Amino acid sequence: MTPELRPLFDAQRAASLRDQAPPWSVRADRLRRLRALVREHRAAIAAAISADFSNRPRQETELAEVFPTLEGIDHALRHGKRWMRVRRRSTGLWFKPASSRLMPQPLGVVGIVVPWNYPLYLAAGPLTAALAAGNRAMLKQSEYTPRFAELFARLVGAAFAADEIAAVNGDAEVAREFARLPFDHLLFTGSTEVGRHVMRAASEHLTPVTLELGGKSPAIVGRGAAFDKAVERILVGKTLNAGQTCIAPDYVLVPREQQTRFVEAARRVFAALYPDLARNADYTSIVSPRHFARLEALVAEAEVQGAAVERLGDAPADAASRRLPPVLLTGVGDGMRVMQEEIFGPVLPLVPYDTLEEAIGYVNARPRPLALYLFEKQRADIDRVLAQTVAGGVTVNDTLLHIAQDDLPFGGVGASGMGAYHGEFGFQTFSKMKPVFHQSGLNGLGLFKPPYGKTFERMLNLLAR
Repeated sequence: MTPELRPLFDAQRAASLRDQAPPWSVRADRLRRLRALVREHRAAIAAAISADFSNRPRQETELAEVFPTLEGIDHALRHGKRWMRVRRRSTGLWFKPASSRLMPQPLGVVGIVVPWNYPLYLAAGPLTAALAAGNRAMLKQSEYTPRFAELFARLVGAAFAADEIAAVNGDAEVAREFARLPFDHLLFTGSTEVGRHVMRAASEHLTPVTLELGGKSPAIVGRGAAFDKAVERILVGKTLNAGQTCIAPDYVLVPREQQTRFVEAARRVFAALYPDLARNADYTSIVSPRHFARLEALVAEAEVQGAAVERLGDAPADAASRRLPPVLLTGVGDGMRVMQEEIFGPVLPLVPYDTLEEAIGYVNARPRPLALYLFEKQRADIDRVLAQTVAGGVTVNDTLLHIAQDDLPFGGVGASGMGAYHGEFGFQTFSKMKPVFHQSGLNGLGLFKPPYGKTFERMLNLLAR
């Protein structure tokens, strides 16, 4: 066991046992301290993340990480006191005048494994829910964003006692030891492959897990779509953070006769979004040489296997700066690695279809995705896709934005994850919603006990009538 992990955990467990029902004032204070930490240091946070990526524009971090983090905290501050209330539940007719209620309680100590792609939002988002629910929390930050991780650990250490929140840094071995701690709940965001290892490690202590994984999230362009707008919104969703987003469109199902038009429109859109790409600081770099090489290999392998490569932008890929302009792929096949693995970068295969039924069948023949995007104006087709596909979340006529809704749960299904958080859903994930039955002094249960005579039989017949 890494020396610092167990003492930190034990201190948090002891603190949670000393204060098992923190009032809203304590929870709100912790949330406000987290909010102040993010808001007051957002420039330093953006600079650290940019340095870790080689380049990520400050505006992108502000938009995709700082803004939703603050919104999520504010949502919890507005509604958290209500979430804490004991909820009345109906009591069965035969048990009245007894009463039933649901009592939210903190679980205790929560573990959060943070990925590298959105290191602030995917730490602070689940942390907000854990704090609103009255828990202590430990965070394992990613080794791929060391500057941010060091900064955030320092900021957390200054704003919180170690038995409230602790941010832990280290390599994959530290992550493995972290997942083996006997947390009361463990939330992991990352790949499906690593998620399996995390779940296996958590099972040693029967620790319940929330797994926010990934997969291949499709975008379906319907024949009734506002086509140019659809291409623009898909490109915006794909190029944000250079496609290093768990809910980025992974491939596009496009009507067969519109595939060439999609490529042409994508060229125009990207040129407008990122003019003079070689000197444009608005485009994010790939996080590491290993990730850059993997993306280049996906494209090269697909081309060798017969795919056509359509490169967007007016600058070539640059390994030194790890800037990879978007690549569209046509003529892809199911056997290509690019169609089997989550891409997690600015590579976008196009899959032509002839009928909407065929497009739906294509999605359903694959593991259930974390996100699905549908561009369509015809209500009947929208309803059909929503009813006949299963995904972690859906945005209609845009991309990514369902994750920003604090009153919607965010989570996967099947291979893309289990469990959910955000808003009240996160509060419930990190709470024990304890059922409580209060027996009344006046009740008829005294009739239902041995010896089982005629009166008992008459009562059973009455119940089963």
